[in-house]
Amino acid sequence: MRISMKGINKSFGGNPVLRNAQFDLADGEIHALVGENGAGKSTLMKILTGVYKRDSGEIFVDGKPVNFSHPKEAEASGIVFIYQEINAMPDLSVTENMFIGREIQNRFGVLDQAEMERQSEQVFKRLGVQIPVKKTMGELSIGQQQMVEIARALMVNAKVLILDEPTAAMTLEETKILFHILGDLKTKGVSSIYISHRLEEIFEICDRVTVLRDGQYIGTSQITETDMNSLIKMMIGREIGERFPARHCKIGKTVLQVNNFTHKGFFQDVSFNVRAGEVLGVSGLMGAGRTEIMQAIFGYLPHDSGDLYVLGKKVEIHSPEQAKKLGIGFITEDRKTEGLMLQDTIQKNIGLPNLERISQHGVLDAKKDAKMVQSAIRDLSIRCSGPTEMCENLSGGNQQKVVFAKWIFINPKILILDEPTRGVDIGAKIEIYNIINRLAENGVAIIMVSSELPEIIGMSDRVMVVHEGRIAGILDNLSGDNSTDHQKVMQENIMILATGGKLE
Repeated sequence: MRISMKGINKSFGGNPVLRNAQFDLADGEIHALVGENGAGKSTLMKILTGVYKRDSGEIFVDGKPVNFSHPKEAEASGIVFIYQEINAMPDLSVTENMFIGREIQNRFGVLDQAEMERQSEQVFKRLGVQIPVKKTMGELSIGQQQMVEIARALMVNAKVLILDEPTAAMTLEETKILFHILGDLKTKGVSSIYISHRLEEIFEICDRVTVLRDGQYIGTSQITETDMNSLIKMMIGREIGERFPARHCKIGKTVLQVNNFTHKGFFQDVSFNVRAGEVLGVSGLMGAGRTEIMQAIFGYLPHDSGDLYVLGKKVEIHSPEQAKKLGIGFITEDRKTEGLMLQDTIQKNIGLPNLERISQHGVLDAKKDAKMVQSAIRDLSIRCSGPTEMCENLSGGNQQKVVFAKWIFINPKILILDEPTRGVDIGAKIEIYNIINRLAENGVAIIMVSSELPEIIGMSDRVMVVHEGRIAGILDNLSGDNSTDHQKVMQENIMILATGGKLE
């Protein structure tokens, strides 16, 4: 199926979101659509599939003009949008989710559960994935749920898949399976539009890439005819220098020491330390226990045994409030449900965790509050209309900066970062890396959990690898060495340890 979008314009409330945007998809290709948050990628695809109505412009499918008024119309034509936030019924079975709105009945008018399960199993077999069709969707990993969505699309004879950040919460193995499936579908003539902030993936799997910036079409390139730096320049409109800013931190004494930490069923005998001014990267496959270890240190999860020392002094932490008083901050993996009050202002989100700082005798000092928030907006370059803007209206990168601001003002000695750049565009990522470096330069000990190996290698002084709840090894990283050879060796060593292997 060929798709051509020309001169697409769209405004919301008088605010132009797309201006003369365009996009072309060829038969049997995987075409990346990239740009910073707010560039208009999802809006353009929602216009294609009938979620939004365009203000002007033309859309052609196989040379014929179309104007879908509802996603069901696009789906009936073979175009299926698989959203980042999966729209599934968690309490229904995989089969029931596959057949919502298309249920099969027997000749007595009763649901033919056996036939629906047979067809579900058949499509999963075609995809080469094993997913129990009787399990509820809520029992599956996010990656498996994505596979169900793809399988469902194939059952309605999809000719074009639109995937929005499909690997954001996938394991490495699930990502490999997805890439294999998309490659296999391509050979069968099914095209994919691939939206992702993970640029490494685009160079691995895509044929062409189209860039949007500030709602405008910037250009389209063959993947073989561009490189990472050129692509980033198209996305943000300027050179960015190094993807991972050079670090100039002096590593000091041990700030946090963890000895034999255990929580049965999650992790066991975990021992490590992190020093002032150091970034300790934490890597491992999803489900290895990385987040759970950090949650236990922060007092959010209990631990069965083990000891914690902060600046050489043994401490007991049984709640986040105790951790905070000891100077430990935690930026959680899911900013939208755990890190922010999205329907509150920037000012309230930053102010509430810092009430002691901006209050006197239990009364809020409005001047201190305003000064603190204005300082955060300025120092962290939070792009907003002002302190009273609702956090839900900010881009992902600016939301994440607000989360950083909440913790920076408690003056942490130790800051735990769990997937700090997930769902953040390349420009905002670099700004967040600079924030991390500034904190380290000020002596903060940083623990950074990340699923992105280039990020772990590019930002860490040491890398701790977790495998099935145990520390598989801690690797020294050559700070500042981002050469191809060094990256390759580090990635190989991390993956050996993360999958249970041993280094020679």
